[in-house]
Amino acid sequence: MARLGRSFGFLLSSTALSNLADGVLKVGAPLMAVSFTRSPALVALAGAAASLPWLLLALPAGALVDRLDRRRIMVVANAARVAVLAAATALAALGLMNLWLLLAAVVLACASEVFADTSAQAVLPMTVPDAGLTRANGRVVGAQILGNDFAGAPLAGLLVTALPAAVLGAPGILYGAAGLLLLGMRGRFRPSREAPRPVAREIAESLRYLWSHPFLRTLALVAGVLNTAGAAYFGVLVLWVVGEGSAMGLTPSGYGLMLTVFAVGALAGSMVAGRAGRLAGDAPAFVALWAVVALLHLVPVLLPVPWLLYATAAGWGVAGAAANVLVITSRQRIIPGELLGRVNAAYRLIGMGGMPLGAALGGLAGEAAGLPAVFLGSAAVQLLAVYWIGRVVFSPNSRRVTSGVTIPDISGSR
Repeated sequence: MARLGRSFGFLLSSTALSNLADGVLKVGAPLMAVSFTRSPALVALAGAAASLPWLLLALPAGALVDRLDRRRIMVVANAARVAVLAAATALAALGLMNLWLLLAAVVLACASEVFADTSAQAVLPMTVPDAGLTRANGRVVGAQILGNDFAGAPLAGLLVTALPAAVLGAPGILYGAAGLLLLGMRGRFRPSREAPRPVAREIAESLRYLWSHPFLRTLALVAGVLNTAGAAYFGVLVLWVVGEGSAMGLTPSGYGLMLTVFAVGALAGSMVAGRAGRLAGDAPAFVALWAVVALLHLVPVLLPVPWLLYATAAGWGVAGAAANVLVITSRQRIIPGELLGRVNAAYRLIGMGGMPLGAALGGLAGEAAGLPAVFLGSAAVQLLAVYWIGRVVFSPNSRRVTSGVTIPDISGSR
C-alpha cells in the first residue's frame, strides 16, 4: 500500500480544521437567518449566498491555481476568511448584525473558499502517489464530513442558542489555524507548464477540453442538475424540520443532531468508496449511489417522522460520500495535471454554479406552492438526472478513449 507522506498529513489536518469552520458557518448561517425571518425565500438566501461565489469566481480561480503555487493560494484564502469573519464577529457582538450583513459575510467568506477548495483538489495529486489517490481522497472526504457535519453542525446548533456571535468568530479562528498548518507542507506545488498566456485564453482552453470530453461533459451537466435540485431541497429543509410550526418540530440542536447522524453515515461511505469502486467499477457505483440519494429525498416529505429522518440522513451520508470520492478520483485521473485547476474549476462551475439559483427557486416555490412541492419536485429532477448519466455509463460503447485518456471503470471492470 502506497505511503501518503508527511505533506499529505499537513494537508489533511488543514482540511479537517477548515471544514470544521465550514460546518459551523454553513449550518449556523441559516439558523441565524431563521432568527431574523421565517420567510422561505429569505432563509433560502443563506444557502444561495454560500454557493454564489462558485458561479462568479470558479473560472478565474482555476486559471490562478494553474499559474501559482497551490499551497500558497490556500494560505492566502484562509487569511482572507479570517479577516472577513473577524469583522462580522465584531458587528454581531455589538448587536449590529442583521440578515443582509450576515449574507454579505457569508458571500465574502465563501469567495475565498472557491480559491481554497479549487487549490486543494488540484494540489492533492501533487502530494500523494497515483496508487494512493483513491485512499487519499477517501481520507480527505472523511475529514470534510467530520468537520462539516459530525462536529460543525451540532456545534453550530449549540452556538446559535448560546452565543450567536461565535457562529462567525469560531470559524475565523479555525481558518487561521488551517492556514498555519499548510506551512508544514514541503515540496513544490506550482504546476510545471509553459509560460502562462492571457487568462481568458487559458479559461477558454479548459472549457474546450471539458466540453470535448464526452464523459466529463455529461458528468458535469448531471452534477449541475443534481446540485441545483439539492440546493432547492436543502435550502428550505430547515423550515420543514425546525420550529414549533414545522412538520417535525425539531429544535436547532435536534437539527444539528440530524446532521451529525448524516456525518456518521458519510464517514462510513468515504471509507467504503474504494471497495464499491473495485466491486462494480467507479462509474456504475456512483450512478447507483446517486440513485439511492435521490430516492431517499422522498422520505421526509412522505413520512415526516423524526426518527425516520435520522435514518434517512444516515443513508444520505453513506451514499453521497461514497459517490463523491469516486467522482473526484475519476476526474483527477482523467484530467492532465497542468490543466487540473482550470478544468476542475470549469467542471465545478457547471456542477455547482446552479446552486444559488436552486436555493432561490426552492424558496420561491416554497412560498408559492408549499414545501412538499419543493421536495417532491427536487427528487423527481434528481432521478431524471441519474437516468441520464446511467444511459451513458451503461451504454455498449461506454468504454472509450477520449483525448488520449482512457475513462476508468465505466464498463464496471478493472
